[in-house]
Amino acid sequence: DKNSIGEIMFKEKIRQAIEILKEQGVDMWMTFVRETETLPDPCMDLIVGTNCTWQSAFIITAKGQTIAIVGSLDKERIKQTGLYDDVRIYVDDFGAAFLNALNEINPNRIAINTSINDYMADGLTHGLYELLMGYTKNTPYRERFISSEKIVAALRGRKSPTEIQRIKRAIEITEKIYAEISPQIKSGRTEKEIADIILKMVAELGVQTAWESNSCPAVFTGPLSAGAHAEPTERVIQPGHVLNIDFGVKKDGYCSDIQRTWYILRNNEETAPEPVQKGFAVLLESVRRAVDAIRPGKMGYEIDQIARDYITANGYPEFPHGLGHQVGRSTHDGAGMLGPRWERYGDTVYLPLEIGQVFTIEPRLPIEGFGVATVEEMIVVTADGCEYLSHPQNQLFYSR
Repeated sequence: DKNSIGEIMFKEKIRQAIEILKEQGVDMWMTFVRETETLPDPCMDLIVGTNCTWQSAFIITAKGQTIAIVGSLDKERIKQTGLYDDVRIYVDDFGAAFLNALNEINPNRIAINTSINDYMADGLTHGLYELLMGYTKNTPYRERFISSEKIVAALRGRKSPTEIQRIKRAIEITEKIYAEISPQIKSGRTEKEIADIILKMVAELGVQTAWESNSCPAVFTGPLSAGAHAEPTERVIQPGHVLNIDFGVKKDGYCSDIQRTWYILRNNEETAPEPVQKGFAVLLESVRRAVDAIRPGKMGYEIDQIARDYITANGYPEFPHGLGHQVGRSTHDGAGMLGPRWERYGDTVYLPLEIGQVFTIEPRLPIEGFGVATVEEMIVVTADGCEYLSHPQNQLFYSR
């Protein structure tokens, strides 16, 4: 059932975390939180699965210890998860319970939930950081804290078997919706009409959109469309337009993120004009080249550069974003990404690809006078390359 599958997934992630700590030579990883319903740390959804109220520390060690230090009223909630072998409670003084645990473990390297490069590892508020510094004042532990970003990047990136199953299910539902919406894309309808039909399907299937529903789906038609991340408008679909949709669903806590492109035929046309066909062919070839180059150990910028160079070599401007991001519990999930060496991406494009990471591949290019062509596929990195999780769009979709 759903609950047992969820428990399996959390246990898989905690086992992974222990192995990652060993690999990275980190003695202890601590996620320090409070009032997580209001201020959730991104890792709570990976290693805890419920909320807590008072100051709480969720500790995993390289020796395999799992310790939760929580307020007395949170004790049963945490014990019921079955994830932490040692649940310790306090009533009036978190600091004493926390220091007792540190003294027992005596870790040399303590990873905490703060990061410059990865927001998924940066859940520690400034106030909690100050409390942590206060608790460890005049102790050797204060000098042993390091960022957990490398641990979190590996843990979020290396999808467990249960996580892959959930992502595949989200993709199946997304592709089903795309198949059902395609015949309904017609000249004379608006972007918003198409989006509303998709949202009705989402509701009927009992799932959620992968991101906020005012822009999921995003629908763009013609050469004057608003562009990526904008909300659907009253812009009318017309013959001669290139139309694309960016959409995904969240099912059982895991997301999909897929884009598809159509051409709206004019009355005298049976196929798209040559500029549209050429642009779409260049787009697909850029995807193919990037996918063929993916290997564990490659850096994200190397894969991005392959697609980017192919598009610009064919006379199109480079796309103003990274080639692909990781997907999991959110549509942007995991530190490593396939992107250019731009300042805004920090160190994330220099992280080596790892087996089990799920990425999008999503280049785009403008076709002057027609619109923007884009596809977005989802792949998982394997031992010798990668495999498609989505069924790739290999030709333009047509409508009238």
